[in-house]
Amino acid sequence: MLKRLIATAALAGLMASPALAQEKFNFALNWFPVGDHAAYWVALEKGYFTDKGLDVTLENSKGSADSIAKVDTGAADAGLADSAVVIASRARGTTVKVVGMVFDKTPLNIFSSKENPVTEPKQLEGKTIGAPPGDGQRQMWPAFAKANGIDDSKVTWVNIEPAAKIAALAEKRVDTVADYTTGLPLYEKPMGEGNVVMMPWADHGFDMYSMSIMASEATMSERPEVLKAFLEAAYMGWRDVLANPDEAMAIFKKRVPEIDETLIAANMKMGLELLKTDRYKENGIGWIEEAKMCASVDLVNTYMGLPSEVACADTYTTEFLPKVEMP
Repeated sequence: MLKRLIATAALAGLMASPALAQEKFNFALNWFPVGDHAAYWVALEKGYFTDKGLDVTLENSKGSADSIAKVDTGAADAGLADSAVVIASRARGTTVKVVGMVFDKTPLNIFSSKENPVTEPKQLEGKTIGAPPGDGQRQMWPAFAKANGIDDSKVTWVNIEPAAKIAALAEKRVDTVADYTTGLPLYEKPMGEGNVVMMPWADHGFDMYSMSIMASEATMSERPEVLKAFLEAAYMGWRDVLANPDEAMAIFKKRVPEIDETLIAANMKMGLELLKTDRYKENGIGWIEEAKMCASVDLVNTYMGLPSEVACADTYTTEFLPKVEMP
């Protein structure tokens, strides 16, 4: 009887051991839940994070500057942010680096209405653009404006919450909105199919890296294995979304019931087209190509008026990236 009690106590102690406890990992999204985030909910639902010993929390943010601030201050362990905003933040003293890419093609874009269309950069002069202060494209605007000869003094930015972008354009409170091409289905719902005009930045000399996963120096140096585990599970989520978008949407709807499944499915599928590249086929989902990353850094250094020049090597690392094959 005594032996049984001792054995039971030992087992209880083992089960309560911190070594078996899951590592908490806070991941800052760059916005409220949209199709660009489906992979992380899939990874949660399928237990990919749990299998790697992680207890992951997904947290909304109000743009890239907001998610970067959370990661840099330790409020989050890693997060999503536009690469250009990450690069610029390095010149302002953050320790954040890109540790994995999401979209291999850029989704940067300006939306306008069919009745007041903007199809060329210079047409933005005299117009208003809606976006939150921390929005990635707003942070990159000086680079895009200078690269396309736009007189910045003739463009007015209007502060709006991320969730208010669509309504602001539909209700004509602004002339244009800075938002990813993947958002087209969400804008067409209130405005009508064919009534929304896109001006992708990539069509105007700005095909740089955009949505990325970033982490702070503290996470990279103090929790490298945890970061590797998170990235592998996250990219396994992306692999599954690419392989079965319908299953991914069912999981997303289950996990985030308030989303409009029809709109977010269309939004998500547009995003998937930005991942289907030869780079990802050869190197795995999320791979960062040095030449493209350094070209992105050059654009930021040249046009964004940073307090000091940023070295390409200081903005990213591939040492934590797994090789998760495209389906």
